[in-house]
Formats: sequence, structure tokens, C-alpha cells
Amino acid sequence: MYIKNDINKISIIIPTYNAQRYLPKLLDSIKTQSIKNYELLIIDSSSSDKTVEIAKEYTENVIVIPQSEFDHGGTRAKAAQIASGEILVYLTQDALPCDDYTIESIIKVFEDEKIGAAYGRQLSYDDTNLFGKHLREFNYSKNSYIRDKSDIKQFGLKTAFLSDSFAAYRKSALQDIGLFKSDLILGEDTYAGAKMILDGYSLAYVSEAQVYHSHSYTVWQEFKRYFDIGVFHKYEDWILERFGKAEGEGKRYIKSEVKYLLKNKSWYLLPEWFVRNGMKYLGYKLGQKYEKLPKWMIKRMSMHHRWWDKKIDSKK
Repeated sequence: MYIKNDINKISIIIPTYNAQRYLPKLLDSIKTQSIKNYELLIIDSSSSDKTVEIAKEYTENVIVIPQSEFDHGGTRAKAAQIASGEILVYLTQDALPCDDYTIESIIKVFEDEKIGAAYGRQLSYDDTNLFGKHLREFNYSKNSYIRDKSDIKQFGLKTAFLSDSFAAYRKSALQDIGLFKSDLILGEDTYAGAKMILDGYSLAYVSEAQVYHSHSYTVWQEFKRYFDIGVFHKYEDWILERFGKAEGEGKRYIKSEVKYLLKNKSWYLLPEWFVRNGMKYLGYKLGQKYEKLPKWMIKRMSMHHRWWDKKIDSKK
């Protein structure tokens, strides 16, 4: 069980790749956090820029792996095995704590021994487009909450929602579910969250723990992202079987998005809204039926196209 004053059991883990433009600001921000006694672990996928040099200025715990070995779940699992902390805080390289209490705020929730994992609130950067800003507001509200298996009927797939951009895990809970699963195209956070919920743990959303993190995806990037989500749900079909289909949440999302555009007097973006959401739906459905598509088409449709090299080499 997490003990409030035992802060030496915290590890902050950041997977990196060509993070030179993000890392100084991120690591400076971590350095000024109210929590001082922590382990900082950076696991880099053989960056070609100065990422490793910069990282070594902040911590001795820099691990470099071949780029070909990077795996969304496997790399995070490797870091979890190396880390000495009982609470593991994961940040992506493009996330940035909003204040000096971000880490302290997210680890407090682990005083409740039923909490297996927690994720914080993500705020959009100023230059993010309206579609990216709406995504953050939709997924990350002002109200904190805790969910467990009893919430599946009401919240469905959202019960298992986590975000690998800023989340904290109880190491023993991760070990109970076999750590993050390797060889997933994406969704290692959803996988871990679903496993924890079904294993009897609770997941917490801590709105007071805030980072800046957002994207301004193009329509084609959205298509690719949702294609990969469809692939993930096809591979891990037990998640939809146990938590419910994703389409219901999708309908709620697109209704919210059109209201958001109108609220921001951006009615001129409605044609793009229509195309964007149509492409996301098409991408998702094609991803679920990827087995019927030729390899060359799959790789063009996927955001993580290199992942397919080791999965369908025999597919023509």
C-alpha cells in the first residue's frame, strides 16, 4: 500500500525519441515539482538528435534501446521492471506539467489502496486547432472521479479509460495484470485499465493534476489514428465484449463537437467536421476488418505503419 510520506517510492518514466525540442522544458518542469525525492527514468529509442545528451544532464537513469525494439506496451513494461518506485508516473515527451504540484496531485490518490492507476487532466496548447481543443475538453473534465467494475453498465468502455501521456500506476497492480502487454499497435493504457478494472482495482481521474498535451491532427491523420484503434479493438476483442462497443461514445462525441464549434462561432468548420468524423468512422471500421485488406493498403492507412512489418510480412 502507498504510504503518504514515503515519497522515495516514486519513479517518473519518460519514453523518448528525437525529443530534443521538448525535453529541456519538460525536465526543467519536473525539477521544480513540489515532490523532490523521486527517481527519473528516461528510456530512449536511439534518437538521432541530442535527446540522450540532454537527458543525461538531468538523470543518470537513461536507457537506450534500438529503435526497432520500441513497443508501446513493451517499452513501458521494460521501464516498469527497471524502476524502483512503487508508484510509476508515465509522461510522454510532448506533455508538460501545468504547475509545480502536478506530480504531487496525481500520487495522492494512491493513499486509497484500491486504486490501481490514475490519470490527470490534459489541457490543450494555445496553438491547437478547435478539433484538438474539443477532444481535450470532452475527455478531461473539471470533475475528478473514481470508477470500478460496478460502473461498466453506466459508462461502458469509458470505465477503463486511461491516457499514457500522463498517468500513474501502482507497480504491484501492474504486476498483477502482467504489466503492459507487448506487441500492441496502440492502446496499452486502455488494455491495462481494462485488466485492472476486471481484476477488482479502481481507476481514478485526478483533474487537479494537469499537463499541457494536445495535437492538431489533419483529417488524414485522424483517419490513420482511428484505423489503428480499430485494429487494436480487433486484436483485443475481449475489451468490447466486456465493456461494450465504442460507437455509443462516438455518437456522444460528435454531437458534443458540433455544439463546441457553434459555441466558438466556427460554423464554417462544419463541412470539415462532417468529413473529419466520416473519415474517423471509416478508418475505425476498416481497421476492424484489416485482415481483408492488402498489406500495402494497410501500411498506408496506419499511423504506426512500421508495426506492420513484423505482423504481416507474409501477407500479400
